[in-house]
Amino acid sequence: MMPARRRTHRTLSIAVLACVFVYILIHLRSSPLSSSVRELDKLKQFMNYGSNVPSTLVATKSSVDWAAIRMSHMPPSKLTKLPRGRKSRLPRIQHAFASELPSDAVLREFRQDQVRQVFRNDWQNYRQYAWGKDALNPVSGTAKDQFSGWAATLVDSLDTLWIMGLRDEFNEAVAAVAKIDFGNSTSNRVNIFETNIRYLGGLLAAYDLSNSDVLLTKAVELGNLIYAGFNTPDHMPVDFIDFEAAKRGTGLEVEEWVVSASPGTLSLEMTHLSQITGDDKYYDAVARVMQEFHKQQPKTKLPGLWPIWVSMRSLDLSNRIEFSLGSSADSLYEYLPKMYALLGGQEPMYETMTKSFMNAATTHMFFRPMLPGGEDILIAGNINVESDGSSPLDPESEHLACFIAGTMALGGRLMGQPGDVETGAKLAKGCAYVYNAFASGLMPERYNMVPCEPILAANCAWDEKRWIEEQQMRDEWKPHLPKGFTTAKDPRYLLRPEAIESLFILYRITGERSYQDTAWKMFQAVHKAAKTKYGHAAVRDVTRVFDEESRQQNLEDYMESFWFAETLKYFYLIFSPPDLIDLDEFVLNTEAHPFRRPQ
Repeated sequence: MMPARRRTHRTLSIAVLACVFVYILIHLRSSPLSSSVRELDKLKQFMNYGSNVPSTLVATKSSVDWAAIRMSHMPPSKLTKLPRGRKSRLPRIQHAFASELPSDAVLREFRQDQVRQVFRNDWQNYRQYAWGKDALNPVSGTAKDQFSGWAATLVDSLDTLWIMGLRDEFNEAVAAVAKIDFGNSTSNRVNIFETNIRYLGGLLAAYDLSNSDVLLTKAVELGNLIYAGFNTPDHMPVDFIDFEAAKRGTGLEVEEWVVSASPGTLSLEMTHLSQITGDDKYYDAVARVMQEFHKQQPKTKLPGLWPIWVSMRSLDLSNRIEFSLGSSADSLYEYLPKMYALLGGQEPMYETMTKSFMNAATTHMFFRPMLPGGEDILIAGNINVESDGSSPLDPESEHLACFIAGTMALGGRLMGQPGDVETGAKLAKGCAYVYNAFASGLMPERYNMVPCEPILAANCAWDEKRWIEEQQMRDEWKPHLPKGFTTAKDPRYLLRPEAIESLFILYRITGERSYQDTAWKMFQAVHKAAKTKYGHAAVRDVTRVFDEESRQQNLEDYMESFWFAETLKYFYLIFSPPDLIDLDEFVLNTEAHPFRRPQ
């Protein structure tokens, strides 16, 4: 017989759950923002949050068993073992959020619903016009394959579907993923970087969230294909996998020079595959690569940072002179603190590399721009080291470099360095400033500004004459450029996520609601400028405002899978309760795929 106390506790628990359920129903029906569709969606999201993929679903085996191929160089005779367990408890990342006021909750939920509705509309267009293809062309309503033809948008969007509570759409997508053949490719040259971050990252994150065995099966198949990309004499990865040569297992040829982000952005996904499967071979492959980066980090022309170009053939990671935190190098740096977190702080080289790169970036790469309002913000620039060893700043930046704000804040929190968190906040506010400065409310892909003198000056007076002179030196005089900008060298906006990514991370770390308000303004600008009949498209010129007819002409027929995987996901998450994808429970890869941190 059940003890009276336990019966009482059980009765109270049932009563509390019933009250919560009734409250949700009443709240949904009484909200002035609600509609019948919204009520049903909210209720469905609440009721189905823990539902799984149908247990009868079975993965179709790919036509090539990549695990069975005998490779001439892999695996090595001795494997680097994956660290297991925890060395010590890492510092808490997320802010200790207090309960929100009902009025704040209503506003936040409204914004969240607006993002979710944009996703659902665009997803239905992908489903109707490009299902099973890599991407939807949002202007023409057509489809294309650009990443091996393995339904990149579908795989990349799996965890977003789950996070947004779209379970029917998620289950339909998983059923399609179950049939992907990783033994056939639309291209004989498979990009290892894109395959890793979009496909493998998408499969692993969706598995972590749903526990679908189908997704793990396909992740292992794909992980074995990526592993074949390390079948080289020094076990270093190729940039592009020769698909037919990889099938033979006779060895691949490493390219002479590749961008550093390519080999430097394989670690998170392959490590997590080892964590899930218990097979050390995936971790071993990337550990060898990162050990080379670690060894050469102090030896570069700008110690602490690596050049854009590296050679995995000659293992030269230090002698080139071009340095950037933007395209070609970005995610190499992004993965350092994230690997430290994913491994529970047990691999000290990631702590060393993180601290070293953050210090070097702060010293050399960040600058305060000269602005009429004197805003105390930071922007990330570039450096080409000169023959005499000097390293003058090139004050050119780009949208991709906005990731560094979140990375600095995350690294600062994990390393117990609050100054780096503050630097990250100034960088995030710098990217938000650039969005707001242009007429469309969007950031150009690439632009130049006037740096203060010195570049991190505490006081920086506006000098209009200097601004005009520097703009004329770089380009012809363009009066429509905002003051402080000397070029909009590439005036496009490609639906990129890096700015909202950093705003999301800073919000979760600091708890400052101003980041949500900034994000909402950005979302409205993106939606207004990029909306098409079939989705959202890349914008050709963000420096001007167009009427509706001209606006349509200002769009490219181009919508990357990261629109679903990253941009809309980050907009959704910044307006979500902070326990949804808690940063103390998950690490997000460079494609915003959340990997569950071992507890």
